[in-house]
Amino acid sequence: MLGAYFDFIRIRFLTMLAYRVNYYSGILIYTLNIGVNYFTWRAIYGEGESLGGFTGAQMTTYVAVSWMARAFYFNNLDREISTDIRDGSIAIQFIRPYNYVLVKMMQGLGEGLFRFMMLMIPGMVIAILLFPVQLPTDLSAWAGFLVMLFFSFLISSQINIITGLSAFFVENNEGMMRMKRVVVDLFSGLIVPISLFPGWLSSVLEVLPFQAITYLPGSVFTGRVQGVGIWNVLGIQIIWFAVLLIPIVWLYHAARQRLFVQGG
Repeated sequence: MLGAYFDFIRIRFLTMLAYRVNYYSGILIYTLNIGVNYFTWRAIYGEGESLGGFTGAQMTTYVAVSWMARAFYFNNLDREISTDIRDGSIAIQFIRPYNYVLVKMMQGLGEGLFRFMMLMIPGMVIAILLFPVQLPTDLSAWAGFLVMLFFSFLISSQINIITGLSAFFVENNEGMMRMKRVVVDLFSGLIVPISLFPGWLSSVLEVLPFQAITYLPGSVFTGRVQGVGIWNVLGIQIIWFAVLLIPIVWLYHAARQRLFVQGG
């Protein structure tokens, strides 16, 4: 049965490969996002050397790696689940001999692996050539970042699954999905590093899962978190991964009890 779940990874990867031309434009879009943010932060810094604990060089690196990390962990599992619920195909999925949520996670991983190889890596190379990105020189920073990048995918996908399963209870969760995307991009530190938020808001975000998606991995990559600190922030990711399993399991079992087909 475990092999069947791995097949879902392979099938989604091959499906994405068939439409790989779309991701060439994605490289351009992400590079433009990095460029816009780079020149914006450059103007904000002016002659200053540090802002919110970030030097100008660290901010450039943080912006580049954060956007390219998003290229890996981003997916539309919430929309896929919502669509399955609205068109009634979720009923067929539930009677098949596998766990629907786990299948979605495997499909998301297949897409993520494709994005990692075809979008994130080429995009990062272009960003390094165009902007003054400083790569880590410590192997522990590389190892820590790559492990944390995987947990970024897991936590982001968990939030997407929770949002998608909410369609069982609100029937149309389009507004929730849009709000979720804005909240994650903003409060994960993708647009503005969390250390630049007002003190009270920064404290609130420290007890929410969003920082584990972008801000913490970016802090490791830029060298703001080093040594034992890498294990500490990785521990935060692991804790949130475990915590988010609780609402997923609850929603999944509640959804199976509530299942009905909207409009069919």
